[in-house]
Amino acid sequence: MARESMQFDVVVVGGGPAGLASAIRLKQLAAQRAVELGVCVIEKGSEIGAHILSGAVMDPRALEELFPDWKARGAPLATPVNEDRFLFLTRFGSLKVPGFLLPECFRNQGNYVVSLGNVCRWLGQQAEALGVEIYPGFAAVEVLYDDRGGVRGVATGDMGVGRDGRPTAQYQPGIELWGKYVFFAEGCRGHLGKQLLERYRLSANSDPQAYGIGLKELWEIEPERHQAGLVIHSAGWPLSADSYGGSFLYHMQDNLVSVGFVVGLGYANPYLDPYEEFQRYKTHPDIRTFLEGGKRIAYGARAIAAGGLMSLPGLTFPGGCLVGDEAGFLNASRIKGSHAAIKSGMLAAEAAFAALRAGRSADELDAYSAAFQESWLFDELYRARNFKQWMSKGLYSGTLMVGVEQTLLGGKFPWTLHHRHADHECLRPASECKPIDYPKPDGKLTFDRLSSVFISNTNHEENQPCHLVLRDASLPVRLNLAKYAGPESRYCPAGVYEFVKNGDGTDRLQINAQNCVHCKTCDIKDPSQNIVWVAPQGGGGPNYPNM
Repeated sequence: MARESMQFDVVVVGGGPAGLASAIRLKQLAAQRAVELGVCVIEKGSEIGAHILSGAVMDPRALEELFPDWKARGAPLATPVNEDRFLFLTRFGSLKVPGFLLPECFRNQGNYVVSLGNVCRWLGQQAEALGVEIYPGFAAVEVLYDDRGGVRGVATGDMGVGRDGRPTAQYQPGIELWGKYVFFAEGCRGHLGKQLLERYRLSANSDPQAYGIGLKELWEIEPERHQAGLVIHSAGWPLSADSYGGSFLYHMQDNLVSVGFVVGLGYANPYLDPYEEFQRYKTHPDIRTFLEGGKRIAYGARAIAAGGLMSLPGLTFPGGCLVGDEAGFLNASRIKGSHAAIKSGMLAAEAAFAALRAGRSADELDAYSAAFQESWLFDELYRARNFKQWMSKGLYSGTLMVGVEQTLLGGKFPWTLHHRHADHECLRPASECKPIDYPKPDGKLTFDRLSSVFISNTNHEENQPCHLVLRDASLPVRLNLAKYAGPESRYCPAGVYEFVKNGDGTDRLQINAQNCVHCKTCDIKDPSQNIVWVAPQGGGGPNYPNM
């Protein structure tokens, strides 16, 4: 069956903060100039916000630029931060950093504890009110190019394809969405963005991207343990000093608390299990005191791009651009990216609108890159450019140097450090590492993977092709299991990968794709880059409430 097609001025792939902000800004500019502009946003989640996962403490600076009257419009930023705490954790104790020693990046006065998913739902409403066409439940699976090799659109995935790759009775072909410009806002390690980075060699002059995996739970805690606006960050236990990571505990409104853990994916020990480290973290006396007696109501996980300014790829290519965490606009030192995503989307929109007004299409939006270089966002990321590089040197020495650079020098360190290795290159053979003994979950404070996946509301149509593709089906056993003790069974936070025995006693990798929460960690950390995450049928995956 032939695919239908639709024409727009701008097609936006991804309904997160960057994609929605870019669509909104385009429509705002069109309204100001009284011109017609066709803008659409496609989102692979079942609804806007379904796949959005972040801490999150939000800096409202970019939102203020997008909607100066955001408060009057009812934006869901209702819990201002009123106290910051930073703790260095040991197994049974902690050291609280005095407020006057906290670097500026850990000061959150003026920011808000939010559900980023709810912020995106609100942004989606604002976009639709301006005339943006939003299509949730449609996954972009293919980039469409013109005869000169420029991007001209995307195609959504076919629906109703069986596990064997053949059409079923419910088959519906995908739709081609053509645009004069296409914005890619898929989030960290986007499926199509990854292809564009390679095709146009956008990372040729950048450091390798550094990633982390963020795991998060939403708890309803007892009222006497709740302090709306309290923000707690920590480092140290349960991770070893040579493994980058940290935690957050954010008190929202209505006795809700976001508790989460981030592990840098450049870790070396293949026995490290980010999910189990997160569960151990909650047993610390300073953390469990908030959670005991409460109820866990949601769980999720997502990779984040933490390399910062030095890992940013080229932002533009013929016919399109990268915005938000697709490019890596995250300030890892502040543990914030939503404001950067919104700002990058606005900058790209302004460049595209000017190009369209000049009668251009499908060329390179150089004005977007130039505007970023002149923006407050560039300045913010520049001051934080060495953070991940310092922290990769170890917890204590890294913390000391971050403190010196940020507190004493205001981010104006005279040298720029560089990140040299991709995360998948960092695993050491299991024979050189010590196994880690993780305690069994108690079902009250700590939980197993499958019960966690259950409350992420993850669902995939089972009769569809597996969206976790192995380039070489023999490598997981022949290399990963033999040399690295099967790390995919540990770095996956959703129990997707497990090694099982065949009838003849040999091993095989079983892929439980229906469990996948779309975190992309496997695509990033697999030591041989043998696992390729591709977009599954639209509407599948997690459905996060209030995350």
